[in-house]
Amino acid sequence: MKNAVEICPTTAFGLTEQGVLLVDVREPEEFAEASFDVRNLMLIPFSQFEERYREIPSDQKVIIACNIGERSLMATYFLMNHGYEQAVNMQYGIVRWAEKGFPMKGELKRKTGGCCCGSGSAKPSGNNASNCC
Repeated sequence: MKNAVEICPTTAFGLTEQGVLLVDVREPEEFAEASFDVRNLMLIPFSQFEERYREIPSDQKVIIACNIGERSLMATYFLMNHGYEQAVNMQYGIVRWAEKGFPMKGELKRKTGGCCCGSGSAKPSGNNASNCC
């Protein structure tokens, strides 16, 4: 399999200004706190991604994003494995998006990363280990 295309938040912002769809795969409590303020946004939590990925158009470029770029990278590879040839991962996620001052709704309280399950810990440990991949 080929490597996923990864873009920085600056490139992603430019693409969203051109109308490219941004798919946020963070969990509901995360995007309730802060979200991307772009005109073409779709929210599909990572925990529901396998069931809902078909909602994403397969015939156009889509940007996949999360908190720091880990879950979105996994979602991008998942899409690639399901025939989505124009899915790209936004590296560094909404954390870097916010640092760059790009449009947002709400305020990002947690400015650190997290593992794929959004536990806030870079590596699974303790009670979070069973809830994290």
